[in-house]
Amino acid sequence: MNPLETLRFAVLGLSANKVRSGLTMLGILIGVAAVILLLAVGNGSSQAVKDSIDALGTNALTVSSGAGFGAQSTATSTKPLTIDDARALADQSQAPDIKGVAPEVQTSQTALYEGTSHTVSSVIGTYPAYFEASNSKVVQGDYFSNDDVLAARKVAVIGSTTATDLFGTASPIGKKIVLGGTPLTVVGELATKGSGTGFQDPDDVIIAPLPTVQNAYSGFGSLSQILVEASSADTTTQAQNEITTVLMGTHGIKDPTAVDFRVSSQTTLLSTRSSTTQTFTVLLGAVAAISLLVGGIGITNIMLVTVTERTREIGLRKAIGAPKGVILSQFLAESTLLSLIGAGLGVAVALIGAHFTIVGIKPVVIPASVWGAFAIAVAIGLFFGSYPASRAASLRPIEALRHE
Repeated sequence: MNPLETLRFAVLGLSANKVRSGLTMLGILIGVAAVILLLAVGNGSSQAVKDSIDALGTNALTVSSGAGFGAQSTATSTKPLTIDDARALADQSQAPDIKGVAPEVQTSQTALYEGTSHTVSSVIGTYPAYFEASNSKVVQGDYFSNDDVLAARKVAVIGSTTATDLFGTASPIGKKIVLGGTPLTVVGELATKGSGTGFQDPDDVIIAPLPTVQNAYSGFGSLSQILVEASSADTTTQAQNEITTVLMGTHGIKDPTAVDFRVSSQTTLLSTRSSTTQTFTVLLGAVAAISLLVGGIGITNIMLVTVTERTREIGLRKAIGAPKGVILSQFLAESTLLSLIGAGLGVAVALIGAHFTIVGIKPVVIPASVWGAFAIAVAIGLFFGSYPASRAASLRPIEALRHE
């Protein structure tokens, strides 16, 4: 019997029990779709984390007071970060791999505009270098300048959330707001960054010259942190080492284990988050693979029932000379066809489903998962169909013909 004849008989065999065949295909469909979609969700989650970290600037380094998380620091006291520390870091002779330095003070204030009130979660006083280091871009207006910092001018750049809450759809540029009792002129609006990597909205922000914020709100004391921009993403490690060396000098620290500051990078955060999401993706894939395995067991079950129902037919065919290989290939063709059609439909469902947001994440389909899930499903059809097919081919004609 040629392959086309075998395929024709397989189609006829499956169509004889359409509902049963359909339910078996459904098991494979669900398994394949689940594998592809869950891996896509994991990949989408990883991509979302990467994008949010990229939005903060991959070559940005944050310097803050205190020992690093989990570090066994022997520092007896913690010296706060100061403007002098920022100036030392900006010295190219001491830190050649540092491109920009932006000292920061942070607070929270209530902003008012023509009777509209909004509590701004983050009011930042800093230098213009902050915008490039944090990858903050304006969509309207412009940034404030170094002259604005030197003159302590009352100007501000606001985030998109703050702009919407205070001004609605109107342009905020050139308008004056009252922030904690101090009038500020809006000179720029930042592009939307999105949800960020934490619980605070990164778009609910007002950024003003450092002396302006210090004079009005925080006082001329210590800094909240220092944002440092490395010359490139490839030099963040060198820049981090230079920051440590410079600040150990300004803080009078000789022992590296006694540092009273910590330096964190976005690349480190990205590596940690990527590792977490990869584990998450593998776990999702493993759970989905179980449903695919259950679909394969369903094929075994259905094919065993089919063999039992068609025992007399098998005996008759063998009695008139059908060889064992023909019987074996026919039942293998039926099981493989079940998994093939089910897998094809599963891929189609997964690709359609990937166009929708799932649990707040936009799935990103991995091409390898599509081909992998499809191939595994077909292999499962062959594997789980081999036992029923072998059982059918091994039936003795005389016993098969006696079967009721």
